Amino acid sequence: MWKLPEGMEQWKKELEEWLNRGIEFINQIPATQLYIACAVLLLTTALLLLLQVLRRKKSTTIVLAGLSGSGKTVLFYQLRDGSTHQGTVTSMEPNEDTFVLHSESTKKGKIKPVHLVDVPGHSRLRPKLDEFLPQAAGIVFVVDALEFLPNCSAASEYLYDILTNSTVVKKKIPVLICCNKTDKVTAHTKEFIRKQMEKEIDKLRASRSAVSEADVTNDFTLGIPGQAFSFSQCHNKVSVAEASGLTGEISQVEQFIREQVKP
Repeated sequence: MWKLPEGMEQWKKELEEWLNRGIEFINQIPATQLYIACAVLLLTTALLLLLQVLRRKKSTTIVLAGLSGSGKTVLFYQLRDGSTHQGTVTSMEPNEDTFVLHSESTKKGKIKPVHLVDVPGHSRLRPKLDEFLPQAAGIVFVVDALEFLPNCSAASEYLYDILTNSTVVKKKIPVLICCNKTDKVTAHTKEFIRKQMEKEIDKLRASRSAVSEADVTNDFTLGIPGQAFSFSQCHNKVSVAEASGLTGEISQVEQFIREQVKP
């Protein structure tokens, strides 16, 4: 019969000896303590695995939405490249890319890239937004602060549809209302835009509630019955910021993105 080399035999004997000592030690431990130790070990392992899964599934997607001409595409290129090139063309297809924010490109250390999606604002192309909402960590709703009043009703209706979207409500996706083009002298302030949109959404809330349930496509309603609507009543967090895609004044947008996608 084949035998192990002498050196291996010695290792085998020592291993068996250590194994026997381990079994003796375990046998000396009271059963209750042994069960508790096993339970703690299993629970700790399960929690560590859960944390890893949650970290892995944390979304890095930020969606840019808003009416055509609001400046979404310019904002996209400012965030990615620090320039406005190609940003004057109205997008007909979702414009998306994964990158480190341009303002962070010179920072040292590992920085988590952001998956940014510029969804076309044309009414016929808005259904494309639903394709990206399930993965969204945040939504930047871009409003033209310069031409706000003529577009207030349409922009408010679009925002209403987003805020009552079942995915947005259930996941409590944060929304930033980005008042773009505020570098212009005649642009409206973010406070004025916020108040006007709240008034428009309040009207929409009343008119939509009068429609039969069979015709309502949204799963959730906004606000508190009997009270004037305000964004603070939303299921998710809604904030307002000012920006200028053309001049690169987008720090508030970058801050919002990094609050949702940690570096």
